[in-house]
Order: sequence, then C-alpha cells, then structure tokens
Amino acid sequence: MGSVVNSVWPTADGVPPVDDAQRAAVAQPSLSAGAAWLLRMLRDGAPRTRSEIADATGLARSTVAQRVDTLLSSRLVGPAGEARSTGGRPPAQFAFNPSARIVLAADIGATHARIAVTDLGATVLTDHRADLGVDRGPQDVLAWVVEHGQRLIREVGRDISEVAGIGVGLPGPVEYATGRPISPPIMPGWDGFDVRSYLKSELGLTTVVVDNDVNIMAVGEHFSNYPDIDNLVFVKVATGIGSGIIIDGALRRGAQGAAGDLGHLNVPHGEEAVCHCGNTGCLEAVASGDAIASKLRARGVEAETSNDVVRLARSGSVETLTLVRDAGRTLGEVLASVVSLLNPSVIVIGGPIAEAGEGLLAGVREVVYGRSLPLATQHLRIVRSHTGERGSVIGAAVEVVEHVLAPEHIDSLLHTT
Repeated sequence: MGSVVNSVWPTADGVPPVDDAQRAAVAQPSLSAGAAWLLRMLRDGAPRTRSEIADATGLARSTVAQRVDTLLSSRLVGPAGEARSTGGRPPAQFAFNPSARIVLAADIGATHARIAVTDLGATVLTDHRADLGVDRGPQDVLAWVVEHGQRLIREVGRDISEVAGIGVGLPGPVEYATGRPISPPIMPGWDGFDVRSYLKSELGLTTVVVDNDVNIMAVGEHFSNYPDIDNLVFVKVATGIGSGIIIDGALRRGAQGAAGDLGHLNVPHGEEAVCHCGNTGCLEAVASGDAIASKLRARGVEAETSNDVVRLARSGSVETLTLVRDAGRTLGEVLASVVSLLNPSVIVIGGPIAEAGEGLLAGVREVVYGRSLPLATQHLRIVRSHTGERGSVIGAAVEVVEHVLAPEHIDSLLHTT
C-alpha cells in the first residue's frame, strides 16, 4: 500500500524492517498507540502470525497478543487463514482489513464535482460526478456533497456510523490547519468559509480533511502508481494550472497552503494576458484550458471550456493541436525552473488538457529536457497521469486514512465496533 508518510515497508522476505524507535512505539504502555503502530506494520496487506510479529519486533508475545486482540475487536485487522504448520495446530494469520470502515471523498473543481465512497485502502467502491460550478458558493456545493455522499453510502449498503471521515479537495489555496479556503481567485463566496465545521454538522462526522485539489491529486497519483518514488511533482492543467509537491515522501503545502501555485508564476511572453487573480502574464492566463479556449474563440472557433479544447484536439483540429503544443512549451519554461529547484524523479501531468493528445507532454518535454541541467534530468520522467479523474478522490481518501489511523487519532476507531 502506498503512502505519503514515512511508512514501514516490507523487506524481500515479506517482514517489515523494525528499528528501535518503531519497536518502542509498538511496545509503549498506551494500548491504543501501540496498536496503531502495529497496524502500520500490517497495512501492507501481508498476512502474519502473532509469532512472526513478535519475531519481527522483538516484543513479548503477550504484548503482541494484546495489541492484535485490540485490532481484531475493532475489525481493523481480521483473520487471514492459517500459516503452514511446522507440527501441531497451524497458527492463525492476521491482516489489515480495509473494509472495516468506509471513507467519503469529494473533489470540487472549477466546473465539476465528484463524490466517492472508498474503503480504508482507498479503493473506490462507487462514485458520482456532475457538472457543478464552484462559483455557486459553498452552501450549494457542499449541500450537493452531503446529499450525494449520503446516497452513495446507502448504495454500498453501509451506514453513516461506519464512515471514518470525509476528505475534500478545493480548487484554490486552503489553510490546511483550519480547512478554510484563503483568498481563492475563482471561488466567490468561499474565502474563509468553515468547510470543516459545515460538513461535521451536516454529516455528523468527527474527521473532515480539506486540502487543495491538486494536492489531493498528487497524493492519489503517488499512492496509486509511485509509492516508491520520494520526489514527485504533479501538475494539473485544466481551467487553471496548479501543482502538488511531494518531497522526501511527504506532501509539502507551504506556510499558508499556497505551495505549488504554478499558475500564478509570471511567464516572459504573457505580459498582456489578464489572469483571474488580477495580475497579467500569469502562466494560467497563457497556457490553461481557459486560455487555449479563449485563443480559439479569437480565431473564430467555438470553444468555451477545457472540455471543448479536448474535443477539438481529439477531432484533429490543427489550430487546437498547435495551441496545446505551445501551451506545453510555456508550461515547460516554468517546469524547467521547478526541476532545477526541486530535482524531482517524476513529473506527472494531469487534468483535462493532458487528455488532449501527446502535444502538451511533447511541448513540456521539449523545453524541460532542453533547458534543465543534465544532472537534474538524467533520470527524470515526464509522464501523463495514470489515475485519471479518480485520482483526486483516491488522494482525498488517503489523506483521511492517514489521519484517522495515526497513533494520536486512532482511539475513535479502536473503540468503535
């Protein structure tokens, strides 16, 4: 299972390496905290016996048995058959049970919204998408999240009491500590809105995680496809442009949650392009889906949204394909600086415009590989997103799971059957 926190990864023989700090964490007097650390070992999904856990940690078998029994009673760990007998009765095996709880995950974009139900392994059980403008305001949009979230919970045959929490991605800067959008340029009425309190009240949940939409897409892509990559940048090219940054295996949000806001970096040849933020020359005003659509309209081509750009590109429109390639080159100018500054192993390009063919990526690669130092690009991969539209809700679910299964928060799950 992938993660954006420092995880305990299994060795070649399937048993995770355990250092002194981890052993002390599992052995600590607090039953809940010790069980939480033991659960981190088991979340790779590999079945283990009590004896194997004791041998791996060096803990007394009575301590291991106590921790395992706590996890079994919460259903976070379940029976997983029997190990091969070496004489006598075969020992029972145990493994992480991702179906013990469910998670709600919502991705709110500039012009769409998606809500999903996942298990604790961030596997999507069901989801629903609709065209919904974020400019309708927080009350309308979040009411949609609540209504369809409750419907999907019933659809999978579960109850709200089984929901571990809800994760939400928003298309603007978010103060992660409070879950409030901060001066979002395309979200009228959202500035400072207490998303967390609203959803806690309407859904009756304790855990509500709110983050920038590109951050959750970065988490979803990393979790699903690049769990062993420590340094990754995810770039979304849609109505706007933004990025999520994972360095040393952890998501980096910055001091006010504005890290990765590529769309509002100035590009030298964009001086006359007016951006939603009020500045001129922003990357978003030159190379986003909206910007490409605007350039097409100026040439007499009917195009209002990013989806129109994708449709035209897929139909073979030479004008559209040329503009998409040019947008990729402009994006590449900014990403060349990102490569020099952060030295990522992988740059993942996602969002609707990435689905308009190879032109966008070709433009990015042309400039990044041409302008960045050979040392920084020696092993750099620039690829299209593999998770697609579901990456956002997967990432939102992962953020919830990492929160609720952390040692400091796991009590509510351990004592709920």
